Amino acid sequence: MSTVITPPTPSVPTTSQTTKADQADPPEVSLMQLTTIEQAEALGLPIPCRAFDPEVFFAETPADVEYAKSLCGTCPVKDACLTGALERREPWGVWGGELFVQGVVVARKRPRGRPRKTEVAA
Repeated sequence: MSTVITPPTPSVPTTSQTTKADQADPPEVSLMQLTTIEQAEALGLPIPCRAFDPEVFFAETPADVEYAKSLCGTCPVKDACLTGALERREPWGVWGGELFVQGVVVARKRPRGRPRKTEVAA
């Protein structure tokens, strides 16, 4: 015959047993202070480049690049990402909400093909 040993269950405090320390708000961290993805993930903040397919941030079409840049707009480590990409001289992709082409930040991705001979009214 075998004996099964079960660990004691921890007691959960009821609402009358909670103290003011338990009810205190966690220390507020300004999103501007976050410098690493690990810090943001520890706080449970969503990181777009971890939640979406990485191919989104290395897209070919201008519309997909604009979509990737819009995803970066909600990222809590956007500034740190851009700074890191500039320091590393990233050659391609969307980093910190900016598009890098051949290591240079550019405003927009041009579509494939030959440029138009005349200006197109936007």
